[in-house]
Amino acid sequence: MSTRSSSATAHHLILYCSSSIFALIFFSTAPTTTTATDHIVGANKGWNPGINYTLWANNQTFYVNDLISFRYQKTQNNVFMVNQSGYDNCTTVGALGNWSSGKDFILLDKAKRYYFICGNGQCFNGMKVSVLVHPLHSPPSAAIAANDTSSKSSAPPPVLHTGLVSLRALFVAVLPIWLGMGWI
Repeated sequence: MSTRSSSATAHHLILYCSSSIFALIFFSTAPTTTTATDHIVGANKGWNPGINYTLWANNQTFYVNDLISFRYQKTQNNVFMVNQSGYDNCTTVGALGNWSSGKDFILLDKAKRYYFICGNGQCFNGMKVSVLVHPLHSPPSAAIAANDTSSKSSAPPPVLHTGLVSLRALFVAVLPIWLGMGWI
């Protein structure tokens, strides 16, 4: 093996290792903002009589700024947001909102319990759902400590998580090859 090819191989190995370490550190610590989830009531069964929506809701986790969406025949059903009394008694008196498009998207913008019923009498046949919306997760404790030393603000801190894992993994996999192949 010549000195020149040995030197080139060592150079490529150093580039490969350093770029891999940089990419791994950068992409594993880079935060991204959380996106909202659209919860389709009843999943593929939609908003129809005879479905156990309590069971469906208990298998979901709702957070502030998620959406709850109702899919149904607009000529047959509708959706009313009501208080607990309206939910318990299947009444729309004092409703907090109503929708009838057949494809309704409702923003869950507060951490609280929401109550929805069908207002055409189908509530008595089980067309009602109650969901508990949780507050957004707090940032890591190091970020909270950093915020405590800075000036106080009424705006909440951004919600962070290590999303975009597949994009990061792709980059981590391709960057060393790209550098090793001499594309840069």
